[in-house]
Amino acid sequence: MMALWGSIALLTLIAVAVVFWPLLSASRRTRNARTDQAEDRQHQNIEIYRERLAELEEERVAGTLDDENFEVLKLELERNLLIDAEQPVEELKHPRPSGAQLVTVVLLALLVPVASLGLYQTLGSAPDLEVAMNPPKAPATLEEAIAQLEQELERHPENAEGWYLLANTYVNQGRFDEGISAFNKVLEVLPAEAPQVAGVHGQIAQALYFRDGGKMSDEVRKQIDLTLSMDPGDMAALGILGIDAYETGDYRQAIEYWSRALPGATGDAAQSLRSGIEQAKQQLVAAGEPVPEMPAVKGAVINVSVDIADELKAKVSPDQVLFIYARPVGGRMPLAAVRRKASELPIEVELNDSMAMMPGAELSSVGEVEIGARISNSGQAIAAPGDLIGSLSPVAVSSDAQSVKLVIDRVVE
Repeated sequence: MMALWGSIALLTLIAVAVVFWPLLSASRRTRNARTDQAEDRQHQNIEIYRERLAELEEERVAGTLDDENFEVLKLELERNLLIDAEQPVEELKHPRPSGAQLVTVVLLALLVPVASLGLYQTLGSAPDLEVAMNPPKAPATLEEAIAQLEQELERHPENAEGWYLLANTYVNQGRFDEGISAFNKVLEVLPAEAPQVAGVHGQIAQALYFRDGGKMSDEVRKQIDLTLSMDPGDMAALGILGIDAYETGDYRQAIEYWSRALPGATGDAAQSLRSGIEQAKQQLVAAGEPVPEMPAVKGAVINVSVDIADELKAKVSPDQVLFIYARPVGGRMPLAAVRRKASELPIEVELNDSMAMMPGAELSSVGEVEIGARISNSGQAIAAPGDLIGSLSPVAVSSDAQSVKLVIDRVVE
């Protein structure tokens, strides 16, 4: 059982980006403008980073790249980004921290783990992908990045964003007391009425819970109560309550807490919460108790029926991998995706907001999408010659669930 709460607890950390993203954006807007040259170079570096990260994300969501390899490759990209950014740039009058220091802060945000250790995960393997990457000649270490951020905060202790990123980095290293102290620094800097305050208290509750070995102490309970009084849907607080309920055998209550956390969850966090709920349901069934129904998924929902053209059926093997996805029209990174077996065709699946791979990249974030399906010979998320594909575009996205039919009808050349 401890494996369950450990897995779910790790995933609640993913809520960091959702809970505190408004603060990160607001903090950036308060900084003085940099020169056009600095902005252009940084934007180019970040764009390259995002494109490469998107490819890795596609591999991970498809199950062909496991969490360990994803983190290794992602760290290499982040180190490249840091090295590029550490070259000196000119600042305008009244400069704030240098470009390198600011990128260090961004790096620490990126180093907060986003890979899922959820119970649902189907592990893959891509060791050759790591070899194909070009590692930097002089990689910066996480310890160096932390030290730079600590120095930056000594000079600018009013930087709430920096304290928050440092706090989460400490927590992910198991340095819980230091993390809690840094979270308290955030609360000292933030206005009491700031909407991010609730999320910070939720993160403090989570850090306390981890520090105490998964015990619901009075201190943890106090932070949770404070969090939920300000934000009844806080994912971290509800996640902890659900974990504690499950560990004490109160499976119905665990389902209730995790179901309340679902609307604010995306991607792997949502999938792991659903897996936890399913485990709790199985416990109720085993005990002969009634099982509560899951709440309806909120946001955009597209039901996709997929079949294959008769002339291509002879090319399909039962063990081949079937990817079904929705992505922005003209875009590359999926907004929602599922991985199945070709033997399941014809099949109907649901694509919805809970499958988002990152905050702000849900189905409902766009007006139209391309729906695609591909049978992969290699099992890789990237299309290759010989794969069988089909697509529909554009498909309108709305809050009302809709259904579309897709036929896999051509071969990738």
